This record gives sequence, structure tokens and C-alpha cells, in this order.
Amino acid sequence: MDKQTQQDQVLMARQPIFDTALKVVAYELLYRTERSPEYAHIEISGSTATSQVILNIYSSINDGNDSRQLPAFINLTEELLLSGAIPDLPRDKVVIEILEDVKVTPEVIRAVQKLRRDGYRIALDDFIHSPEYAPLIKLAHIVKVDVLEMSVEEIQAQVDELRPYGVTLLAEKIETHAVLEACIAMGFTLFQGYFLSKPKLVTGRKLEGNQIALMQLMRELQSPDTTPALLEELIVKDPVLTYRLLRIVNSAQFNLVRQVKSIAEAIVLMGLTEVRKWATLIAMTTGSDKPEELSRQLLLRGRMCEQLTQAHVNDGAGFMVGMLSGLDALLDIDKHTLMKQVPLDDAIKAAISTGEGELGATLSAVLMYERGDWDQLPEGLDAQLYDEAYRDSLSWTDAAIQSMNG
Repeated sequence: MDKQTQQDQVLMARQPIFDTALKVVAYELLYRTERSPEYAHIEISGSTATSQVILNIYSSINDGNDSRQLPAFINLTEELLLSGAIPDLPRDKVVIEILEDVKVTPEVIRAVQKLRRDGYRIALDDFIHSPEYAPLIKLAHIVKVDVLEMSVEEIQAQVDELRPYGVTLLAEKIETHAVLEACIAMGFTLFQGYFLSKPKLVTGRKLEGNQIALMQLMRELQSPDTTPALLEELIVKDPVLTYRLLRIVNSAQFNLVRQVKSIAEAIVLMGLTEVRKWATLIAMTTGSDKPEELSRQLLLRGRMCEQLTQAHVNDGAGFMVGMLSGLDALLDIDKHTLMKQVPLDDAIKAAISTGEGELGATLSAVLMYERGDWDQLPEGLDAQLYDEAYRDSLSWTDAAIQSMNG
């Protein structure tokens, strides 16, 4: 796969949802892959597909940034609904869409009640009125009526059944102007369908991490005695996992009031419960084709920067500077884009981007040391200190790689 192809992976599709003025007011996010970009030919479970969509919108580099500005309708399977494993998502940007095949049971009703109490808007998908759906209709904010195979009279009958509940009506699968006009006249206020807009692909870069490191992390997450420091020790062994969690903590739902200098800070801001949920989603969707030698190099660089700065920088900034300095090569994404999308301290970003400040000077020296450019190292540099730091970092990196490889 060449670099351009890697930067143009299919992440998902999004289909606009319109109001009566035909203004786009939301998107439904749909599972799509490179193998099946035009329709949802799902070879995995519906729960895994939903997990992939959530991860791709929040932790990928994608060209669908306005998908994050407008509310997103996200399909929820019965399995995910009952598991409670969906991470905390921004209430003003997410509508939870309950699929039509979800059975109305006491457990399902309680799960939807909790989502509503938590502040989420609830939509019912592909709705056909039936008495057993009454408990869910009472909890729903939006009901989507599939009008594709219905006559005008049948659509009107659905509207009459739903009107007493006071829900917002969304007509989906509209394929003609006549049906659109009829639905507007009946009181629908939201509209979706091929006549208005077909689903459009969202492309970008999926971020793959090391599954073994993720499993180690997930085991530690289950421990009642775990701490942010212990979790950080596992997470920083995987540069891509580090980046994905930083991207997630930078999402709108966390509303950062300060910049993050270390993974431990990110864990504190997210909370252990949220880290556990996101790590589970990543584990469900992550591959293991990351080039190990490049990861080894970044780990060694991060550890060496940490060793050289720990006497006067004890917040993990040295490690972050070293490890993330080469992530652009690992992901085939330009450094400017990476620095723009992670919530790092300005000093760390400046060190990586332009070599500024004390951290930047240390990183530059470490890079020269790596390349063997001895004549370019700063005058007065403590050669013994650098040699000891390199040997320590080499030993630490070998141990980290061996641990991740089982």
C-alpha cells in the first residue's frame, strides 16, 4: 500500500439529515470499508461495526471534521446497549439510534432510560408502529419512519399513531420530491434519503496499535489497585496507542481546560472508567501490522530524552517529545497535522515541530546521537551522560519490546 493510499482509507460514510428548509442539521454515521465503500456489507458483528465507527470519528485523522460539529446519529445494537460499554460521548453532538431489531425487554427499557437520564437524545430506527414499542416511544426524542415502501395513506397512519407521543418525526429513505412534499405536509420535520443526498464516504487514516500491549493494558485496567502511573507505564510502550488516547482525550466531550503533558494526566482527565471503555473499543478494532523496528526506535528515543531531562523535567515531557517526534513516519502523516490534533503542551509541540526550547535542544542532540553525527553535537556536551542514557534506554526498550511480544 503506497503512502497516498494509506492517507485515503475509507473510515465510514455519513448521510446528511435535513430540516424542512433543506438545511443539513445532522449526519447519520454508517459503517463502510475499502472492500465495500458503497454499502454496509458487514462481515463483522454489528457491535464491532459500531465500535469501529465511533473510534474512527474520534481517534482517526479524517476529512469529515464537520461530522464532529453537527449532531451524529450513531446506531446502537442490542448487545452494546445492554453491555453499557459505550464510552462517554458528547450529549450535544450524539443521537443514540436504537436499531429496529432490538427487542423490547425490561433490560432494554432500563438501558434506554439510563441513556436518557444521562442526557442523550434517543432515536428509534426504521420504525413501524406496534403496541409493544410504546415504552421505547415514550423514551424517544426522534422516531425515524422508513417511507420507501409505504403509500401516502400508510405513512399518514404511522404519523397518526405517533402524534400523541410528541416525538420529532424523521422520514427516511425519501426517493422522490413528491414523497418529500407529502411528508412535510404530514408534519415530519427531519428528512433523509437518496433524493436529498446519498451517503458520502469519510476518508482519512486509521491508526493501528499493538494488540498485545492493549491486552496487557486491559488486564491492568481490571485491577482494583491500578493507578494512572501504572497505566501510563503500559500505554507509553505503544506510540500509536499513546496517540489514539491523546486524540480521544482531546475530543469535545472532555472539554480540556489545560494542555496535557503526559499520559498520566490524560488518564486522570478521562477517568479510569472511560479509559477502560475506550481501550476495549480499540482492542475490538485494532490490527497488529505496525513496523516493530520503527516503534523500537521511537521508544528508545523517548526513553533517552526522558533520561536526559529528568533532572529538571519530571512530568514526562521528555518521553513525550522523544517518542512522538517520529510518529509522523510511523503513520505517514505530516508532523504539522499530528501536532495540531493532540492536546500537548506548547513547549512539547514547539520542541517536536521546530526544535525550540530546552526540550527541543535535547531532542535535536538525541537525534544527532542516533545518526552518529558526532561532529554536530553541541560543544561541552557531557559524552558520558549521553552514553549512559543511551545504554539505559537501549536496555529499557529491549525489555519493553520483549514484554509486548509476550
